Amino acid sequence: MDELIDIVDNKGIPTGETALKSVIHSKGLLHNTAHLWLYTKNGDILLSQRSSKKLICPLLWDVSVAGHIDAGETPEQACVRETFEEIGLTIKEKELKKIGVFKCFQSYINGITDNEFHNTFIAELKVPISQLTPQEEEVEALKLIQLNNFEDLINTIETNNSNHLIPSNKAYYQIVLEKIKESLQ
Repeated sequence: MDELIDIVDNKGIPTGETALKSVIHSKGLLHNTAHLWLYTKNGDILLSQRSSKKLICPLLWDVSVAGHIDAGETPEQACVRETFEEIGLTIKEKELKKIGVFKCFQSYINGITDNEFHNTFIAELKVPISQLTPQEEEVEALKLIQLNNFEDLINTIETNNSNHLIPSNKAYYQIVLEKIKESLQ
């Protein structure tokens, strides 16, 4: 879907201009995304495998839920909407804990230039994974992974041949891991 997205400045603040996602990616315009990392009280993190239909990093495992923030939408509103759309989970804004905004500027061989700010949240997953419904266009599969196994994947990201995490996101994953560990204490 080619949604309308706010163009932002180098601090992630909307400029008042909008463009279609396809235009934003073809021109490398700055924009915002919302990321939600879900974790359980038992110390599991929910990972989503990106759909085989995705133009960027298909079939790699990544954040529980992620998506572009539509024009006029807040990061929290986008997070709630994307969570329902991508995995069928209803979550309230008050359940979200913002852990930061992270720059992710990448160019891909398919011509996409993705210059985005990840508005990143964490929240407790309070339902069994079997109650989640992956959206086929976005999510190939879901799995829970123990914190220590997630940490091992991060630490071996450059040499891990199991097609797991997105290598360019290593520093980002490390921050997310630490924030989830803090929330579990």
